[in-house]
Amino acid sequence: MTDVLPTFVGIDVSKTRLDVALRPSGTTKSVPHDAPGIHTVVEWLGEVTPTLIVLEATGGLERSVVRALVAAALPATVVNPRQVRDFAKATGQLAKTDRLDAQILARFAEAVRPALRPVPDDMASALRALITRRRQVIEMLTAEKNRLSRAPREVHTRIEAHLHWLQAEIERLDEDLDHAIRHSPIWRAQDDLLQSVPGIGATVSRTLLAELPELGRLNRKQIAALVGVAPLNRDSGTWRGRRAVWGGRAHVRTMLYMAALAASRHNPAIRVFYTRLRAAGKAPTVALVACMRKLLIILNVILRHRVPWCPMIAQLP
Repeated sequence: MTDVLPTFVGIDVSKTRLDVALRPSGTTKSVPHDAPGIHTVVEWLGEVTPTLIVLEATGGLERSVVRALVAAALPATVVNPRQVRDFAKATGQLAKTDRLDAQILARFAEAVRPALRPVPDDMASALRALITRRRQVIEMLTAEKNRLSRAPREVHTRIEAHLHWLQAEIERLDEDLDHAIRHSPIWRAQDDLLQSVPGIGATVSRTLLAELPELGRLNRKQIAALVGVAPLNRDSGTWRGRRAVWGGRAHVRTMLYMAALAASRHNPAIRVFYTRLRAAGKAPTVALVACMRKLLIILNVILRHRVPWCPMIAQLP
């Protein structure tokens, strides 16, 4: 009786095509990116019984494919594109095509074996879409304000009209976000817990609910590394480099920075922590990053233990 080798699958998703590669067999397949094409891939992989399927995050293009794979009980996970490109460079693969990308994803799955992550349900996806759209509208609002200051008088009226529309759109999105959270008992409870922390407002809470579902489920080191606020070593031999934070979830980290800025003034635990770091000679930015990490750990503890904010929370493990 011969042992069956594990099969690893990489799927490169573009607007029009799905390129699939298998390891170690080297088999490839390319189908249109539409409902019949997705069905073809799912049926084929169902016969293959893969050990792991890896796709890149592509701004949402991969979601329908991932949902179909998970619905068919196939082991699919979505990974950060930067990790895959770094892996490709490390293996000497510099050329880039859709078919080559699928093969690299399959090699990445075989070598790295990233952990499977839960796929967000329809409500979580809808909340994330609203958060993303709100961020996009705010970026447009900022761009229009910048244009207004430099534009000729002849177009001021048009730009101002667009500014009013964008502001109204932000208000409508806020209403939709409030409606989505208040009509979900789980999110409503989590939102209330998060906003009980001084420095955490509605926007930060919504971003955490939508883009950091792992909050409250991981330990302090894991959640800090996931967001990208854990200091990373840069040492070699006897040389000791400066610790720095990088990677992680950029939008979550941006919101956390704004929250830490507010908490350093209004949250007693964070204020004392920030003051102590500054008194010890830490630069303001370094102290704020440390406050971001401490605030994230506090939020993690609050959701894990389901208890609202109190000063003693900062002392819990």
